[in-house]
Amino acid sequence: MNQISTRTYRALARRALQAAALIKILASVVGCAHTAPSTTLYERLGGENGIESIVERFLYRVADDPELVGFFANTNIDRLAGSLANQFCAVSNGPCRYEGPPMERAHQNMGITDAHFNQLVEQLDAALREEHIALGARNELLGRLAPMHADIMRYQ
Repeated sequence: MNQISTRTYRALARRALQAAALIKILASVVGCAHTAPSTTLYERLGGENGIESIVERFLYRVADDPELVGFFANTNIDRLAGSLANQFCAVSNGPCRYEGPPMERAHQNMGITDAHFNQLVEQLDAALREEHIALGARNELLGRLAPMHADIMRYQ
């Protein structure tokens, strides 16, 4: 009987150690999940090269969208791409300062509706997904850009 009890005790002890190790691993994983990112949004977007790729993909998507392309018919696309990249860099804590025109002036009297604005957001989100930007970084960028809605729509 003592031999069985010893065997049972050892098995229980081994399982307890395994459970403790598993709990320790899970605690460290859960702890990492709740820790603030150690990198900036700029870094999570891929830095300068990543943002340039996002902007390029976004502008190609807009150019292919019959509802949106007309808004950019008389726009210098290279200048727009540079301005957008600079703005995304600045808003994502990168080493840039946006020096373009204020949003209300840049978009005044364009006839943009909420539907157009939402379509642009959808195209940007699709570009971010195609560039394999993680959901958290996508949401963070869109969240930082969202307050611009009021300025963009001010003089429509």
